[in-house]
Amino acid sequence: MTWTFHVRGGTCFSLGTVVRPAFTRPSPRSVPLRFRLIPRDEVYFELLAGAADCLVDSAEKLARMLGSDRANRARLAGEIHELERTADEATRDLLRRLDRTFVTPFDRNDLHTLATGLDDCVDAIDEAADFLVVHKIGELPAAVGQIVGAISRSADLTRDAVAGLRRLDGMHGYREEVVQHADRARRTYRHLLGDLLDGDPDVVAVLKVTHVLDALDAATSAMRRLADVVEALALQES
Repeated sequence: MTWTFHVRGGTCFSLGTVVRPAFTRPSPRSVPLRFRLIPRDEVYFELLAGAADCLVDSAEKLARMLGSDRANRARLAGEIHELERTADEATRDLLRRLDRTFVTPFDRNDLHTLATGLDDCVDAIDEAADFLVVHKIGELPAAVGQIVGAISRSADLTRDAVAGLRRLDGMHGYREEVVQHADRARRTYRHLLGDLLDGDPDVVAVLKVTHVLDALDAATSAMRRLADVVEALALQES
């Protein structure tokens, strides 16, 4: 094989027959490079995980409130409010970092929606706990426990899903199960409202319980919306 080389300025020169080597080391440019698609800024994941922990803890304390006397309810409601403040601070910290950081693990709007969605869930639980204490509500219908149970299970699923965002795994079936819990809780909510208004009820007592039920319904709805956000984010980044 004769190779002819052209160099700048028009000069040409040739080489005689050249034997192609049996092995040629690839040029560095020919070696495929692998880039990390998600920057390893662990602070964002830690803040989200902290808010998810607050969600689980507040849901657990809310479940304990149902079977407690007024004194213990007030204590547990205070603990839930502290968890709400902690989740609120984690959300504010994350949003401040979004304003200061050039590179983020996910799209800025997605992170904003995820953080505020977690905060909305804890806010709704805090509101339900507050109404239980402020209205001095005594025994609640047994079916309320079903709604609170759905909230607790959804909170556990949400925490696991948020933890899975670090590696974009562990979220199989998460949204579907949260939706199922939310749908059952919504049906229970409607039936409870019907039962409360049946016959000749005490309007003030019904209004007090309705405030609690509305806050619980807001919590299940918030977790359903959050599940949509997490699933969409996982599909977008995977």
